[in-house]
Amino acid sequence: MAINLRLAPEAEEALRERAAITGRSQQELLRAAVDALLERHDVEGAPSAASESHQLISRGRLHPARVAYRRPVQRYTAPNGGRSSDALDRDERL
Repeated sequence: MAINLRLAPEAEEALRERAAITGRSQQELLRAAVDALLERHDVEGAPSAASESHQLISRGRLHPARVAYRRPVQRYTAPNGGRSSDALDRDERL
């Protein structure tokens, strides 16, 4: 996708300098910045769950999964076409 981007003169100069220092193109730097933003934030601009879990992992407060995600297997089948809510006491139902 091609877009036009208008930067403040200070941002334009900083981008130009960063490109010269790193040897990367301005376009490459902007793509990396957009990728990083989208990785850290969801559509509404709030931090994404992936970002929050990454921060918790880096702080040692959360341990990464030992195995990749697996779809759950069905373990309970209600008899005679019943529902799982039928197995609960009336007080436990929503």
